[in-house]
Amino acid sequence: MISRIQRWTALGLTTLALTACSGGPAPAPKASGKPARQSAVPTLAPGPQGLAPVFASGPGIPGRPTVALTFDADMTADQGPRAAAGERFDNPALVDALRELKVPATFFMTGRWAEEYPDQARAIGRDKLFEVANHSYSHYAFTTDCYGLPHLPADRVRADVDRAFAAFRRAGVPRPVPYFRFPGGCYDHAALRALAPSGVTAVQWDVVSGDAFATDPDAVARQVLEGVGPGSVVVMHCTRSAAPTTERAVRKIVPELRKRGFHFVKVSDQIGAARARS
Repeated sequence: MISRIQRWTALGLTTLALTACSGGPAPAPKASGKPARQSAVPTLAPGPQGLAPVFASGPGIPGRPTVALTFDADMTADQGPRAAAGERFDNPALVDALRELKVPATFFMTGRWAEEYPDQARAIGRDKLFEVANHSYSHYAFTTDCYGLPHLPADRVRADVDRAFAAFRRAGVPRPVPYFRFPGGCYDHAALRALAPSGVTAVQWDVVSGDAFATDPDAVARQVLEGVGPGSVVVMHCTRSAAPTTERAVRKIVPELRKRGFHFVKVSDQIGAARARS
């Protein structure tokens, strides 16, 4: 994941943007589930050659170092039987910790996750501390080689993204933001071109928490604290079964970053600051 992101960043996709799990693909929805555009939510201009814009980190807010914690609520389209058998893809304790610590955050949620946990999706979406963004419906990869995830063909991309927005609407999420995170963080020019008609800004990160399948919250906290700088976007997870130490790591990360003078913001704040500086 990291090497792919670094490779595309080196090609300048992020800069260009600022300047301008098995089974078949999910079926297309009968009607688009895209949210109405919100003028108050900043987005980036489309990139060149018809590519969706990409945001990975921002310049920060002058005199006020900021960091955005983001949490991927992952659930692939075929994991219903695992959830029915007792596997937990949610993490209410993490959400409670963020509220207790008064930490704004952005949740990149799959549509399948919102269907499995509609009450939680609605509560997160209606909490002014948080914002809900799109992580696809199916959590199928947008490239052919992405950690063993099934591949979503380019002609199914928009339907999959729209279907996630429709799932949020059914769950009662009132105002999902027009941001998107690629499953597995994997993308290329073809994926960006296929995503562009959805009108979303793709959001990556510059700090990998390492919380996926981690068993040591101290190690996760160290990795985040060593990587964070002004304007950083940190990727973490909101799934108990795949990231069981995240809540404990957050309780270590937040006070330390505040001690260092950092302010926690949402991704929309980071993008807004980047637009103001461009």
